[in-house]
Amino acid sequence: MIPGKTELSGLIRKGLIEGAIDADAQTQVNGLELTVEHIEAFDGPGRIGFDNADRKLPVYQRLEWDSDGWLFLPKGCYKIVFNEIVSIPKDMCAIARPRSSLLRMGATVETAIWDAGYRGRSEALLVVHNEQGLFLKKDTRAIQLIFMHLSSEQEGYSGRYMNENIKK
Repeated sequence: MIPGKTELSGLIRKGLIEGAIDADAQTQVNGLELTVEHIEAFDGPGRIGFDNADRKLPVYQRLEWDSDGWLFLPKGCYKIVFNEIVSIPKDMCAIARPRSSLLRMGATVETAIWDAGYRGRSEALLVVHNEQGLFLKKDTRAIQLIFMHLSSEQEGYSGRYMNENIKK
């Protein structure tokens, strides 16, 4: 079951997210929009294997907004770090989809599952497919997080990314 706007508003009051720029504007009929805090470029390779002991994240280069809060992104892949801290209840999980306006500009966002019990400042992969690039403004609403009720409460996420990037 996917909660609608009324239920999401209640969950926000109970701590579903922190740091929303405008929780009312970001709460949509079927989900919650997350906003861009900053963008990072990949500056090296990553490493991943079956076991997490083999995992090594790439080096990132934080990109700077211009004086008006804009950033030009040439075609390529980037990491988004969102403003909001998300706290997923143990009886829910979430997935995200890019906003349709972003798709219409030739860009998309790829995400993983937000597991039950996860808490942190989330990240996602922004892929600019448009040969002409994309101008992105700080705090833009980039994705819509869609929450789903689980059939029962789960043990909850306790991996490496718990509480990730909570401090700006």
